[in-house]
Amino acid sequence: MQVRLAEIADRAGVSISTVSRVLNDKPGVNASTRRQVLTAVDVLGYDRPARLRPRVAGLVGVVVPEIENPFFPRLAQLIEVNLGQHGYTPVLCSQSLGGIHEDDYVRSLLEHGVAGIIFVSGMHAIADGDPGRYRRLTDSGLPVVLINGFLPGAGAECIATDDARVVDLAVAHLAHMGHTRIGLALGQERYTPVRRKAGAFPVAMREHVDPSLADADLEGLVEYTTFTVAGGAQAAAALLDRDVTAIVCGSDMMALGVLRAARQRGLDVPRDLSVVGSDDSMLIEFTDPPLTTVRQPSMEMAAAACRALLDLIGGGTPSSVEMLLAPELVVRGSAGRAPLGLDGSRTG
Repeated sequence: MQVRLAEIADRAGVSISTVSRVLNDKPGVNASTRRQVLTAVDVLGYDRPARLRPRVAGLVGVVVPEIENPFFPRLAQLIEVNLGQHGYTPVLCSQSLGGIHEDDYVRSLLEHGVAGIIFVSGMHAIADGDPGRYRRLTDSGLPVVLINGFLPGAGAECIATDDARVVDLAVAHLAHMGHTRIGLALGQERYTPVRRKAGAFPVAMREHVDPSLADADLEGLVEYTTFTVAGGAQAAAALLDRDVTAIVCGSDMMALGVLRAARQRGLDVPRDLSVVGSDDSMLIEFTDPPLTTVRQPSMEMAAAACRALLDLIGGGTPSSVEMLLAPELVVRGSAGRAPLGLDGSRTG
């Protein structure tokens, strides 16, 4: 123990006796020095004495979709960090097709006495979903926060990325580079974020491409599949048959599928086809070519969700207005100028 105290003292730049007083929770050490010693303990990999560990305030359920999409593990990790700073321990519940249903997770979380639940892109994201499953929780006094999906009547705090702005940023970027035949690849139409993106698409096309575009001009430029690599490839196959020169995707995973489909047709990205993703998932900048995408503000989203939950736990009232967070265009290498026709003009 003497060697360990000496090691900690050396790391913190204090005396052994000071380390001893801190670890034994004795008075006579100022707050700054106490933090130095505890930081040294953490950095050296030693366990703090139980009385000096952050107080565990309770459990919080975090229900996320499938973790194959790297955006969701990243968001869950950020939520975990935010909750941990306030003494709460997250209980991660991930869903998959054919796996445990969200309602079953909720029953289990309630049995464990969670202090609240954060739902990410769950059943609340279905546009015509039943708000009653969440209303029953909030009416019982359980704090609930919903991320990326607004369900009127749920009685919960709602936080989302501005989906209309996502599409506007992507279309504006592509139009600036001469594209006029722009396709939109989305997941299942029943989801609120999908409907919002689809609704924003004609508006963006008329604003940034051609104000005279009629609905008939835009028909066939939107494909609904799934938020997967396979879904992206399927959407790309249909859109490429309609002579698009650029595709905006509802997720980065779909964008990977579009890249695959383009290569299978012998197309070069971005010379022959420009691709824009959505999310800015981890490692997506290392694709070939690096993916231009519209970043969801994951750090801000996690922080806002945790602030809202903690406020509700403290007795606050959920806002009746959805909080929309601004996305950001991240320009990399997968989107370029519209290809040239035989006469040298842009064919986009």
